[in-house]
Amino acid sequence: MKFETRAIHLGNHITDNTGSVVQPITLSTTFEHGNEANLLYTRAGNPNRLALEELIASLEQGVDAAAFSSGNAAGTAVFQALEPGSHIIAPDDMYHGLHNSMTILFKGIHEVSFVDMSNLEEVKAAIRSNTRLIWVETPSNPLLKITDIRKVAEIAHEQKAILACDNTFATPVFQNPLLLGADIVMHSSTKYFGGHSDILGGALVTKEKNDFWTKIRTIQRVGGAVPSPTDCYWLGRSIKSLAYRMKGHAEHAMVLADYFLSHPKVERVYYPGLKNHPGHEIASSQMSGFGGVVSIQVKGGAAAADKLISELHLFANATSLGGIESLIERRAAVEGPETLTPQNLIRVSVGLEHTEDLLTDLDQAFAKI
Repeated sequence: MKFETRAIHLGNHITDNTGSVVQPITLSTTFEHGNEANLLYTRAGNPNRLALEELIASLEQGVDAAAFSSGNAAGTAVFQALEPGSHIIAPDDMYHGLHNSMTILFKGIHEVSFVDMSNLEEVKAAIRSNTRLIWVETPSNPLLKITDIRKVAEIAHEQKAILACDNTFATPVFQNPLLLGADIVMHSSTKYFGGHSDILGGALVTKEKNDFWTKIRTIQRVGGAVPSPTDCYWLGRSIKSLAYRMKGHAEHAMVLADYFLSHPKVERVYYPGLKNHPGHEIASSQMSGFGGVVSIQVKGGAAAADKLISELHLFANATSLGGIESLIERRAAVEGPETLTPQNLIRVSVGLEHTEDLLTDLDQAFAKI
């Protein structure tokens, strides 16, 4: 089945005898011994979560998936599964929540080197004898850097290290890292999977069921950072429209990227769909679309960026991304004083509003700075 068909049908397991067309929500926290699905307790397994995991694994073309209560919980499970004293190579531009997980939660447990993942020589130079994980985020957050997944996979596997890829920005609609050499794929399902800014969740997908994956599954079951049956239900419902939403997000993002590129008050535009983007060629080779996030640097510094945001009406000044509504924020203000993100950088999660309305809103806001 094609992606769109799998998204609609594979996560839909009818668990009642009423002739339902859509799988119901199973709220029970415990199950009778000897039941057909071999379920005991909802932390270890729930019909809605099992259906969601089967669906996400299929969309990423992996053999298994584990759903978590948030993207941070999913990523943290990977770090937790490593042996103490492991060395991690991670992007110098990445989601700050997982950056904090590495540097705060695992301080003194693991060693981390942050490098420019778009520079293969930097990645190779960072390899140590105890390197066990290379963490990739492509496109990256918020600079939209592109990492050559195939090439980094070769570097990782030569070291016998695991390559994990945060595929949140691209989604499996546009990119399948497992087919490019990655071992594990991570998603913040809060973003495009949920798509409506109302569900918190995360997921990991594996290429093979090995000892490392068994550790991750144990962390999920014993640690208990799992999504509720209701959240799993709504995620499955939202994923049914993922392919069509992503096509709209990418189409609209390209329109806005072209607009920003020619705007006299914009200093720089970051979007891998633009031919002048340094990672455009690699992105074109491993992605079928370029996603729905555009970042820009506004002339006039942080004050001008804040003023622009304050004058907009259709773009909500809010953290997160991937919803049908457009969101905008100055990332450095959110990431804190130690951020490496330029102070005048604005990240735009382009929604599904009509692009003429979005451009009109931007025009009137730019006129006031």
